[in-house]
Amino acid sequence: MNALMNPRVIYITESDIKRLHPLIEAMKNPRDDLRSLRSELENARVVAPAEVPPDVITMNSKARLRDLETGEEMTYTLVFPSHAAIDQGRISVLAPVGTAMLGHRVGDEFEWAVPDGFVRFRVEEVLYQPEAAGHFHL
Repeated sequence: MNALMNPRVIYITESDIKRLHPLIEAMKNPRDDLRSLRSELENARVVAPAEVPPDVITMNSKARLRDLETGEEMTYTLVFPSHAAIDQGRISVLAPVGTAMLGHRVGDEFEWAVPDGFVRFRVEEVLYQPEAAGHFHL
């Protein structure tokens, strides 16, 4: 994973970080992107759910992304692995695109490595963020 805008502050809620650390630590041979996620979480700005800016992709957020190569737009909801269903647009935070999405804000661009090179996306809109909607239990 490689953020194009540096430096970037990842905002993560107290409840999300408590759930993400055990997932990452449980990986026997973590991929490079998960090592990057672990590093970013260690440097994240941990905030109470009510304090996260409303344009940040947090866990269970639904965001519209644009592929900067093709111009195609797609909408994904960032979820924990047990709730992932690609056919329903629910992307696991442990999938490369999910790992890359976490913590980005509207207007941010990010990329990650794929076999053919890199995929680059821009966050166009956060359609739903649980914290902004007052749904702190997700």
